[in-house]
Amino acid sequence: MIQSTKKIPTSKSLEIYRALLLPRRIEERMLKLLRQNKISKWFSGIGQEAIAVGVSLSAKKEDYILPMHRNLGVFTTREVPFYPLFCQLFGKADGFSKGRERSFHFGSLDHNIVGMISHLGAMMPVADGLALAKKLKGEDAVAFSFCGDGATSEGDFHEALNLAAVWKLPVIFVIENNGYGLSTPTREQYACENLVDRAKGYGIKGMHIDGNNVLEVMDAVSKARKLAIKGTPVLIEAQTFRMRGHEEASGTAYVPDDMFEDWAKKDPIMRFEQYMESHHMHTKEDFEAVRKEVDASFKKDLEKALNAPEPVFNRETELNAVYKEPPSSRPGTSNGKKVERRFVDAIQAGLRQAFEEDDTTIIMGQDIAEYGGVFKITEGFLDQFGAGRVRNTPIIESGVLGAALGLSYAGMNPVVEMQFADFISCGFNQIVNNIAKSHYRWSPAVNMTIRAPHGGGVGAGPFHSQSPEGWFMQVPGLKVVIPATVEDAQNLMYSSVFDPNPVLFFEHKKLYRSIRADVAEKATYEPLGKAKVRREGTDATIITYGMGVWWALETAGALEKEGISIEVVDLRTLLPLDVDTVKTSVAKTHKVLLLQEPSLTMGPMAEISALISEHCFHELDAPVIRCGALDMPVPFNKKLEDEFFKRNVFEEKIKELLKF
Repeated sequence: MIQSTKKIPTSKSLEIYRALLLPRRIEERMLKLLRQNKISKWFSGIGQEAIAVGVSLSAKKEDYILPMHRNLGVFTTREVPFYPLFCQLFGKADGFSKGRERSFHFGSLDHNIVGMISHLGAMMPVADGLALAKKLKGEDAVAFSFCGDGATSEGDFHEALNLAAVWKLPVIFVIENNGYGLSTPTREQYACENLVDRAKGYGIKGMHIDGNNVLEVMDAVSKARKLAIKGTPVLIEAQTFRMRGHEEASGTAYVPDDMFEDWAKKDPIMRFEQYMESHHMHTKEDFEAVRKEVDASFKKDLEKALNAPEPVFNRETELNAVYKEPPSSRPGTSNGKKVERRFVDAIQAGLRQAFEEDDTTIIMGQDIAEYGGVFKITEGFLDQFGAGRVRNTPIIESGVLGAALGLSYAGMNPVVEMQFADFISCGFNQIVNNIAKSHYRWSPAVNMTIRAPHGGGVGAGPFHSQSPEGWFMQVPGLKVVIPATVEDAQNLMYSSVFDPNPVLFFEHKKLYRSIRADVAEKATYEPLGKAKVRREGTDATIITYGMGVWWALETAGALEKEGISIEVVDLRTLLPLDVDTVKTSVAKTHKVLLLQEPSLTMGPMAEISALISEHCFHELDAPVIRCGALDMPVPFNKKLEDEFFKRNVFEEKIKELLKF
C-alpha cells in the first residue's frame, strides 16, 4: 500500500486516480486494436503510469516535458485533444505529424511537449536547450526529460547531464528504470548499484524513488523543481517494471515469472486504489464509476479517429514540408561604405551584424568566449553581447547541437561553432536524424546555424583537414553553404543565421587570412541556393566551390594566355543545389570539369556528374570529368599533403577535356 506523509484532499485523490486510469484504459483499448491489426505497433507503458502522470501533475504548464514511447500519461494529463492524438497513433492524416511519424515520435509546443526520436538519449541535450531558453528569458519554468535505463549508457545522457550541471540549468532528468533495455537486464547494462549514483559525479542532485507510487513521484518532482529553478539540475531514478514486452511483438519470455508476480502486487493503479480506500473511504463501486466515466471520455474520439482519412501522398505537399520557405529579403539597407576585410573578418562581420539585429541570436562552442574561438571569429563578442549569448561549452559536439535544437524550439536563434569540421562526426546523429528531420516530422521550423572550419592545405593532418560537406548533401532538411569569396563569407554568413532552416556553414581554414577584398560595411541578406558564374567562358566549364573556386580562377587565367576561354561556376551551396545555373553553363560550353577538394569517390561532384549526365547529355561534346583528391586520409607532412591533391593533375585534366 502507498504510505503518504501528508493528507491530500478527496477531490485531489480523484483527480490523480482519473489521470492514472486514463492512459491505462486507452492502452488496454489499443492492445485490442493491435490484435485486430488496426495499429501496427505498440510500446506498452502498463505498470509505469505513475511516473508520467506524477511528473505531469506536478509540473507547471509553462514547463517543457520531453517524453518517451511509454509516456502516454504525459499527453493525456496535459490534455492533448483525443482526436488528433488517436489519429497520430493510427498514422492518420489528422494526426500531429500527418502520418509522417509513428506513435509518440511527435510533440505539441502548444502543450509544451517535445517528442522523441528512436535514438533514445538524443532528446536529453534538447531539454538543456529548452531549459537554457527559460533561464535566459527569466521565466519560472523547467524542462523534464525522460529516458529509460538503457539510454543512460548513451553518450547524449552524459553530455546532457554534464552541460546541465556546468550551466546550472533548470532541468530535471527522469530515468524510468524498468529493469530491461529491450531484453538486456540492468545487471548487464551498468555496474553501479543505482543509476542515480551518477548524479554525484556531475555535481547535481540525485533522487531514487518508487516509480509505482504516484504520491512519491509527485513529492519528488515538486522538490526537484524547486531545486532546478534555483540552478541545481536533478536526476531522478524512478524504479518501476515493464509488465509487457519492449513492444508487443517481442514478448516477455526473457523475464522470470516471479518478477511479474512480485511487480503485479505493486501495480500503481491498484496501490492508489488501496490508498483511496484506506484514506478516503472509496469503494469498488466508486472506482467502477470512474472507469466508466474515463472510458466514455475518449470513446467517441477513438471511433472517429479509426474512421478518419488516411494520408494521401501529394508530391508537392510533402516536398514543401521539408523546408520552411525563407524570406526573400530583410529590412535594412547598406550605407554604401566599403571596407577592406579578410575572409575571416567578413565571417565575423556578418555574424556580428546578425547578433546586433536580433537579440535572440546566441552562439555556443568550445573556447569561443574569452578566447574568441580557435580562429578568433568570436573575438570581442563576449564583451559586446555578454555571457548569456556567447557561451563556452564542454567538449560535447552532440550535446551542444541538441541544446541548439531545444533553443530553436523555444524561439531562439542559435549558432554552434564546431571547433573543426572534422569533429562534426561526433554530432552526426543530432544533425541528420534530429535537427534535419524535425520540421518535416512535426515541429515548427528549426532556425539554427552550424559553423564548421574545413579543408586542407595547412599541414594539420587527418583529423583537422577534412572536408565533410558531402556527407550532408543527401540529408533533406539541411542546407549546406560554402563561401569562396570575402563578399560571400560576409553575406552568406548573415543570410544563414536568418534562414529559418538548419544551415551547415563550412569555412575554409586556408582562406581565412589568405584573401581580402573591399566589401560593403554591412552584410546583405539573400536567399540561399543560388550559384554564381565567377568567370565567363566559352570553351569549357569548371564547376566547383570553396577553395576550388580559386584554383579554377587561377588556372582559367593561365589558360586565357593560350587563347582558351574557361567559364568558372561557383556553386556556393551544395544543398539546395542551383541546377539551373549548372545546366545553363553546360549548354553554353558543352564541356565540363567538376572540381572538388575532398577525395574523389562519392564526393559532392559525383552527384553533380550524375545530374549533368542525366539532364544535359545532349549538350555534351565530351565526357564529364571529375577531379578531386586521392582516396586516402589527409596526410600531415606538407609534401605528402601537396601530393594528396596535385594541382598539376587538375591542369592536365582540363587540357585533356579540351582535346575532345
